[in-house]
Amino acid sequence: MTNRKTFLSIGECMIEMALMENGDYRLGYAGDTLNTAWYTRALLPEESWNVAYYTRLGPDVYSAKMRGFLESNGIDASFITMDQARQPGLYLIDIYNGERSFTYWREQSAARLLADDENALGQAMDHADIIYFSGITLAILTPEKRRTFVQMVAEQRARGKTTVFDPNARPRLWESLDFLRQKTMKAAAASSIVLPSFDDETRIFGDADIDATAARYLDAGAGLAIVKNGGGDMLIAAENDCTRLEALVRVDPVDTTGAGDSFNGAFLSAIAEGTALPDAAKKAHALASRVVMHRGALMPMADLRR
Repeated sequence: MTNRKTFLSIGECMIEMALMENGDYRLGYAGDTLNTAWYTRALLPEESWNVAYYTRLGPDVYSAKMRGFLESNGIDASFITMDQARQPGLYLIDIYNGERSFTYWREQSAARLLADDENALGQAMDHADIIYFSGITLAILTPEKRRTFVQMVAEQRARGKTTVFDPNARPRLWESLDFLRQKTMKAAAASSIVLPSFDDETRIFGDADIDATAARYLDAGAGLAIVKNGGGDMLIAAENDCTRLEALVRVDPVDTTGAGDSFNGAFLSAIAEGTALPDAAKKAHALASRVVMHRGALMPMADLRR
């Protein structure tokens, strides 16, 4: 397996307490970039692709369990760094009419220092063929480390790596909306592919339509923009080419947790295997439509492979 390529996802994995139908909470491990790694691992052939996760964990029992969880599900945890004074963050999910709400405890999470060891981060990126990160990855970093991280991503893109960014805007994590907007566009400029969700983009940037969202990211320097739209028309836009996907199947979700993350994983795994962009986007929408009928961020891998 020495010739395997590597998909590297970078961000924060947290302890998840998800509300079940009987009113109990189920403990799991999730986070936007981990969710995408999960779906990518489920869908890419193991003989040709290594799927790795980069974050920072602590010396506590839940960090050890989290690492074990990744490894037992085929996700390479060898790049993860250790912080002796911190531990993973925690969040609770509550659901009302299929929509999720979150309560977080993450201010002192080890993942906030994931870019502090620049040598380890650089080595992880050097081993990767596809590098994936999100707006949450950036939001939890200090301003200095945020700049360093984006510069490292830009350098990897310049070397021919595929760099992928989901803006995943979460204003509560940022210093201000202006900071969020500025750093989102800086990250887009470092990215081969940007995967925005239109509902976030119209809320944060005031975009009137999916065309405006795609144009803004392409103008910033992104190579390709896939504008997700929750079952509405989707847009695949590059500098000299634009494809609109219409009449996509809509479902009434049980739990929207992980919808965009599963789309990203399915889309990226499809194009990694050479699938044409419109077909990859359709496959990704179909998978996300299945995932939102399942409670929790991570649908079992065995179910995904059927």
